[in-house]
Amino acid sequence: MILLDGKLASASVKENLKKEVDKIIEKNLRPPHLAAILIGNNGASETYVASKIKSCKEVGFTSTLIRYEESVLEKVLLDKILELNNDPTIDGILVQLPLPKHIVETKVIETINPKKDVDGFHPINAGKLVQGLETLIPATPYGVMLMLEHFNVDTKGKHAVIIGRSNIVGRPMSILLSSNLLHGNCTVTLCHSHTPDLIEICKQADILVAALGKPESITAKMVKPGAVIIDVGITRIDDNTKKNGYRLKGDVKFDEVAAIASAITPVPGGVGLMTIAGLLKNTLKAYQLNTKN
Repeated sequence: MILLDGKLASASVKENLKKEVDKIIEKNLRPPHLAAILIGNNGASETYVASKIKSCKEVGFTSTLIRYEESVLEKVLLDKILELNNDPTIDGILVQLPLPKHIVETKVIETINPKKDVDGFHPINAGKLVQGLETLIPATPYGVMLMLEHFNVDTKGKHAVIIGRSNIVGRPMSILLSSNLLHGNCTVTLCHSHTPDLIEICKQADILVAALGKPESITAKMVKPGAVIIDVGITRIDDNTKKNGYRLKGDVKFDEVAAIASAITPVPGGVGLMTIAGLLKNTLKAYQLNTKN
C-alpha cells in the first residue's frame, strides 16, 4: 500500500514554485502577491489562513491578511474586494469560507475578479473548466490532480467514483478526472445523498474520492480491493486528551480501508496540504495573467 503523503507532494510543488519566484526576483520584478480576507474568529478558518500565509512566505510570495469582525457589513466586504480587484499589485484574492449568515456567499465570489480568483470558484472560471479552457481551477481538486501527478497514479480508463457534488470539490473533481489529461481520462460516477446502492457503486471504483464531510463514513465494505482512495473530508472531533481540544478525522475509516487499498491519502497530512499547493499554483498563474501586459 502506498501512502499518498501530502507532505512530500506539496513540498515538491513548493520547491518548484520557489525556483519560479527566484527567477522573477532575479529579473528585478516583484513576486506574486496574495490577499486573504478572514472574517470572525472561527478556529478552523484561523488555522487554514495561517497555513496559507506561511506557505506564501516559504515560496517567496508576498501576502496580505485583511481581518474583519463577524459583524462586518456585506457592503464593506464587497467594497474591499473591489478595491483589491483594482490594485495592480494584488494578484490573487481569497475570502476564507464559511462566511457569516448575513453575507451572501455567491455575491462575494462573483465580485472577485475572475483573473484574481485563486480559489477558482467564480462562475467564469467554473465555465472555462467545463469547456476545457485554461483557467484557475478550484484549489482542492487541483491539489488532488497534483498529488496524482506526483505519485504517478495511473488513471487512464479507470472507473472513478466521487462521493459529494459540491461546486468546491465534487463537481470540478469529476470534470478533471474525466478530462483528456495525463492523469485524467477516467470514466466518472458522481454520487450524492440521493444515490441508491451507494455501497455497490463504491465497490466498483478503481479510484474513490470521498468528499462528504462525514467522518469515517467510508468503510472497508465499500471499497474494492486495490482501489486508490482520496480522502478529501476533514472534520474536527472534540478530544479532551489533545492539547488543542480536538482531533482531525477524514471521511474514510483509515486503518481498515488502508489494509485493502493500493494507495490512500491520510488525514491530516493529505489533501489539505495539496489544497494549499493548488492555491499557490493558482496565485502564480494569476500573477502571470496580471503582469502579462
